[in-house]
Amino acid sequence: MAKTVVVYHSGYGHTQRMAQAVAEGAGAQLLAIDAEGNLPEGGWETLAAADAIIFGSPTYMGSVSWQFKKFADASSKVWFAQGWKDKVAAGFTNSAGMNGDKQGTLTTLFTLAMQHAMIWVSQGLMPSNTKAAKRDDVNYLVSYSGAIAQSPSDSGANDMAAGDLETARLFGKRVAEVAARVRG
Repeated sequence: MAKTVVVYHSGYGHTQRMAQAVAEGAGAQLLAIDAEGNLPEGGWETLAAADAIIFGSPTYMGSVSWQFKKFADASSKVWFAQGWKDKVAAGFTNSAGMNGDKQGTLTTLFTLAMQHAMIWVSQGLMPSNTKAAKRDDVNYLVSYSGAIAQSPSDSGANDMAAGDLETARLFGKRVAEVAARVRG
């Protein structure tokens, strides 16, 4: 089985809840970026030992949080040594708006993975885009490049849509399965 790590920043708990669902699906270890944009002790070593890294950040102003950006910038030492080359990568995000420019965040995560010469895994789920679709359906927000969720700005993490969390869980499962095939 491939070793998968979910590295994420969460400002208000919504992205953490999504990270937990992704990790559950992937059988992954969680690695939180703290409020100052730092990894915990041994975090870089944990990522070095991973076969797959799933990146997660809330969408703030159409991109990743500054804490996630600090982590991404600090990964330049890993980039220079090509330490994540050929590892499997994927990404997820949450924002208050139904759109909220989440694609900008996913593009930032994708670009980080491409800079590191990683192998990106898409969502792999069909959309719930019929008249009969309900908000709690899987992939209701319809993303192909990564998992996305929406949480109203006046709701807590416990109020997240069940469909978004199930989408995140299935996404984690897909990434782990792809990582296992790549690892061989």
